[in-house]
Amino acid sequence: MTAPTARAASAAAAGLRTAEHAGVVVATLDRPPANALNRPLLRALAALFRDHAASDPPPVVMTGAGERFFCAGGDLKELDGAAAAELDGRMREFHDLLVAMERYPAPVIAAVNGDCVGGGMECALFADAVLAVPHARFGFPEIRHGLLPAEKGIHRLIRLVGTRPARDLLLGGELVGAGHAARSGLVDTIVEPGRLRAQALDRAREAGRRAPVLYAALKHAVNDYDDLTDRRDAETTLVKAASYFDDPVARSLRDGWWQGRAGTPGRLHESER
Repeated sequence: MTAPTARAASAAAAGLRTAEHAGVVVATLDRPPANALNRPLLRALAALFRDHAASDPPPVVMTGAGERFFCAGGDLKELDGAAAAELDGRMREFHDLLVAMERYPAPVIAAVNGDCVGGGMECALFADAVLAVPHARFGFPEIRHGLLPAEKGIHRLIRLVGTRPARDLLLGGELVGAGHAARSGLVDTIVEPGRLRAQALDRAREAGRRAPVLYAALKHAVNDYDDLTDRRDAETTLVKAASYFDDPVARSLRDGWWQGRAGTPGRLHESER
């Protein structure tokens, strides 16, 4: 077995494991206990998509380690006691990751092995297909935690599910089950846990057999991205972050989460299973 490259070793240290499976890159978020996104992991993920996009990009399957979490969103503990500038840098890097995923010219498949929350949910929104296990939960609990999703993620959610369902998810802050997520258009296929990775790899290989130039062109047309909109979304995200970071009510919600809600990102309504 060859030694890992310096970049792979750095990514692994940040909580991102990568492996190639017959032409498909599997990117596994591996930051126990909840695979939360801190700044090193955000940078490692964005670099993975940018680097592979530069030459003969392979299909990518994105998943989480363990059975409980795909990704519980941003690592809020990283902001404990931090200045507003820390949130500014973090939101810039998260926006950059979403841009890199949206513009990745080859297939991206999200294999959601558990809770897919906040920033993890936004990553899944920018996958070309989402496969999820039956026990996975989805949602945006930021309103309960004193934060906001990225502007780019909000816009993608509205495009995928419509204004009213998006409003319910964002303003309610509750998590919904995989069945509800599938009916809403957030999930393409529900897969039993033992088959999730194999089916995600099959889906990625099947999509990867399409003519790359045609796949990339159609993906660009469907995602309908441009530099001006991305810059506007980034700036709007930062303006909003500056407005709420030091707000006393928002700060008290974050403090409450740090003190007693770690690892429990939200509640699941029985009616939303």
